[in-house]
Amino acid sequence: MGKTLIYEGLSKDIIGSAMEVLNELKSGLDEKLYENALVIELGKRGHKVSQQENFSVHYKGHFIGRLVLDLIVDDLVVVDPKVVTAFNENHMAQMVGYLAKPELKLAILLNFKYAKLQWKRVVREHE
Repeated sequence: MGKTLIYEGLSKDIIGSAMEVLNELKSGLDEKLYENALVIELGKRGHKVSQQENFSVHYKGHFIGRLVLDLIVDDLVVVDPKVVTAFNENHMAQMVGYLAKPELKLAILLNFKYAKLQWKRVVREHE
């Protein structure tokens, strides 16, 4: 029996939206342009998208700064558009950090560098 993917339908919609954006804009543009286009495409598909939402980060009760997330879709999934040669450990670590917010369990990295979209799902480990 196969393992169920968390937010499978939403993930497919996000990746499908990213493919649509890449097909329309082509590769090689700035990350921010893909991010803005994704907001439009996901909105057209009926999703709520928060852009550049930021959260306070505390250490032992002390405020130490703010964490800014590129996109949050339907208050459930963090989406981080990139234009990079390849995903690396830093990208993965950043996604794990984003998933520190209790209500967020899935992050999707999208890479718009090439003609074919690349993506990586990062799921928060069980507490």
